Formats: sequence, C-alpha cells, structure tokens
Amino acid sequence: MSYVPPPTPTAAPVNEPVPNYLAWAIISTVLATCLCCPLGLVGIVAIVFSSKVNGLLRQGDIDGARRASANAKTWCWVATALAIIGLLMNIYFVSTGGLSEYQQMIEQMQALQ
Repeated sequence: MSYVPPPTPTAAPVNEPVPNYLAWAIISTVLATCLCCPLGLVGIVAIVFSSKVNGLLRQGDIDGARRASANAKTWCWVATALAIIGLLMNIYFVSTGGLSEYQQMIEQMQALQ
C-alpha cells in the first residue's frame, strides 16, 4: 500500500477586501503619458502591482496582497502627480502663446549653436 498525502487545505475566503487600484493605475498611466511625457510610463509599475493583488488573495497570501496594494496605491499617486504636472504645463503653454512661442524658442536655441 502506498502513502497518500492528506489533501492540502484551501485558502479561506477573505472577509476584508484588499483594493487592487487597477482602474486608477491604468487611467493615471495613460493620462500621465499623454499629458506629461514618456516619464508617465512609471505608472506601469502601478499596473504591475495592481495585477498581483487578486492573485495573491487567491493564493491566501493576505499580507502579500496588502503590500502589493499599498505599492500600487503609491505608484498610482506618482502617475497622478505626473498627469497633473503635465496638465498644468499644457495649460501654461497654451495660455502663453502655445506652439508658436515654443517654436520660436527652439529656433533661437538652434541659432546659438
């Protein structure tokens, strides 16, 4: 007769929800990239951490899910801050003459070289 190991216990359902912030991560990443610059792509870090939360909860790793959620939230705030900075920069450029002023500035810099 061979040894049969006992069945492994399944993870208990989590009563306390752990937010994954995935929607916020995606929206802030897109806005930061469009409004600011490629630096807005740091929001991808938020998306990665957000996508880990549900998997960790399914595995029963509540502490890991909480850490991933906290990291996702932090990176969402970073991407949101970049989006706000980009928005303010765009408002400034439009209110001060827009693209024509920027082009003149570039031409002056090229003339100095």
